[in-house]
Order: sequence, then structure tokens, then C-alpha cells
Amino acid sequence: MYKRVLLKLSGESLAGPSGKGLDENYLRKYSKEIADAAKAGLQVAVVNGGGNIFRGLQGLEKGFDRVTGDRMGMLATIINSLALSQFIKDEGVNAEVFTATPMEPMARYYNRDNAVRVLEEGGVALIAGGTGCPFFTTDSGAALRALELNADAMLKGTRVDGVYTADPEKDPSAVKYEELTFDEAMARHLKVLDQTAYALCSDGNMPIIVFDINGEGNLMKLVEGRKVGTLVHK
Repeated sequence: MYKRVLLKLSGESLAGPSGKGLDENYLRKYSKEIADAAKAGLQVAVVNGGGNIFRGLQGLEKGFDRVTGDRMGMLATIINSLALSQFIKDEGVNAEVFTATPMEPMARYYNRDNAVRVLEEGGVALIAGGTGCPFFTTDSGAALRALELNADAMLKGTRVDGVYTADPEKDPSAVKYEELTFDEAMARHLKVLDQTAYALCSDGNMPIIVFDINGEGNLMKLVEGRKVGTLVHK
């Protein structure tokens, strides 16, 4: 169904149940899903969050100003991307990390054409460091990269199987949406993504699929066109 996608993963997902640090079992699980999809012909770019290590807004509570906190959060996404890239390589698929600000020799400075080249050659491009600017979330960064790379869809991997009226992990009465328009998602302040990310995808007509990344084979099911998660579209 798709030729090229941008997969957004939270930093907490890479940490497993604890939500902190890195869990090698979850890294291995996600890497296998991504590598299997790449081997099947899907072009996959990945943007990781950094909340398992440091979230920019947390810095305000710890005495850092917002700019410094966001920069620390950007570095956290690079650590996560380097870790995930190693496990993807272990699955037999090339994986290259690109960063929004120069970080050679640890990773390549992001250039759209170079990232596309990696994808077209069957590799995975992990794009880290957010937008390179403070005050933007990694969701907004993911939306930006999805548009730049001309992806067919942005996939948001979460711990739940779609978008709900409330957090289903806290509110058992929460109801799942099968489909939503961008206008509905923004008007209802559904916080699976931030408003800037919704607006970018709406303006660029970039569909978003929110799905359970922990469901075995869910990424391949999406590739095959099967119904998984919640579709947000124009």
C-alpha cells in the first residue's frame, strides 16, 4: 500500500515498561519489525523521541532554561537513534543516522537527498536531533521530515492501538476513533500529536496512522494495506 513511510517512535517505547533508559529487548523487537519491512521493499525513515533520557520541558523543573533543555532533548534523540541503528544493522539491513545539526563523525549531517538515497538503496534512514531548533517537538520534526522525504504516510507508533477520546490507560470509558480529519483532531485537542505537527501534515496532505507498535507484525500489516490503528487525514 505504501512505498515510503516516516515512522515516529517515542523515546519511552525504546525503554520498555520502565520508560527510562534503553531496553535491548524492545530495541531488538522494533529493529526486526523495521528490518523486515525494509526487506519486503518498504522505504522506512525513522524519527525517535528522547523522553526516555531527557525531555526538554523537564529542564524547566530542573533549573535549565527552555533552549538548553530542548538542546539536551535533541541529544537524547541522537543517542536513541544510534542505538536503534545498531540493532537494525544486526538484522542485516543498512541503517544510517542523520542529525539536524552537524555531529560528524558520530552521524551524518542531515541532507534530504542523502537520506532519500539511503532509502532507495534499501537502507533505513534514522533522522535525529528534531528540527535542530528549540521550541519544536519531535512530533513536529517527524512531520517536517515526512513532508521533505515525500513519504506516503507518517506512522506514529504508540503503546495503544489508535487515537481515543481520552487516555485509555487511565480512562476505561475512552472510545477509539477509527478515522479522524485533521480539523477534528485539532479542534478536540487530541494529544497524540501536538498542534504544530497536525497543522504541518494537514497543510501538506500527509496522512497519519496512529497504531500500536508493540503489536507483533503491525508494521507489516500496515504495509500490506490492512486496517491497523487510527487514520488521521484531510
